[in-house]
Amino acid sequence: MKTWVSEKGQITIPKALRDKLGIRPGCVLDFEEKNGALVGRKAEEGEDPVAAVTGIVSLEGGVDGYLDAVRGGGDG
Repeated sequence: MKTWVSEKGQITIPKALRDKLGIRPGCVLDFEEKNGALVGRKAEEGEDPVAAVTGIVSLEGGVDGYLDAVRGGGDG
């Protein structure tokens, strides 16, 4: 199957291959050069880096309380 590289360096993976390989929107791919060929594969599933740090900070009064304090008490 052929595809073209856009001016921005983007490609479209043919639908038949996406379906066969289970590549869905948001799927992370790793690319490497191997013996002169471009090889792409789904990245190993790991913990989402954003999810890994979500909720690690405890704010007294919550986010609203913190923002009021930072902004000078929120008195208008």
